Amino acid sequence: MSGEPTYEPQPVHSDLGELVQRTAGLQPWRRVFHAGNGLVVAGALAAFPIARETALGLLGAALIVLFAADLVRLASPAANLLFFRTFAPLVSPREARRIASSTWYALGVWLAIALYPRQIAIASILALAVADPVAGYVGRRWGKRPLGRDGTLEGSAAFLLACALAFAPFTDPFRAALAAAATSGAERLPRILDDNVTIPLAAGAALWASALL
Repeated sequence: MSGEPTYEPQPVHSDLGELVQRTAGLQPWRRVFHAGNGLVVAGALAAFPIARETALGLLGAALIVLFAADLVRLASPAANLLFFRTFAPLVSPREARRIASSTWYALGVWLAIALYPRQIAIASILALAVADPVAGYVGRRWGKRPLGRDGTLEGSAAFLLACALAFAPFTDPFRAALAAAATSGAERLPRILDDNVTIPLAAGAALWASALL
């Protein structure tokens, strides 16, 4: 969550500050939306013979639109205010001054499809869809033991388990557990990119490496 590139907008309007405060907390609908997007993309790739080029083209177009919208709203207090009013159940306080998580999410999915074989890309997207929101919820709801800069032991354990379950249909239990542990470890490392990008990249690399064992 920390260390991602930022875009410096104009100062936050007082009305926006009030809306931002309302988005703090467990954010259940945001987590459902996060999971749903990944499950839809992974399910479509698994169920339909969508060519890689087609998937990349569609996601690339969506990514361009999302990034352009971010630039507009971060440069315009009025647009940013409208964004937080419209998507109140889905936004996060950090997005008031930064690129939206949905934009990083689209980039992470795009990179997974571009870089990895189809089955590994699907598994990586599932890890992003399930493990990240589960870990965030468990960490905020029940996390009591700090781990790293902004995590908890309980959240990381939930992340590892969710990753292992996401990987299980694509490999044997040992390799699924090994790749889940590697992904979980990578997720806790200091990073310069949003975790919506680093998680699918780490998951794909871990699964690819485990397949070579």
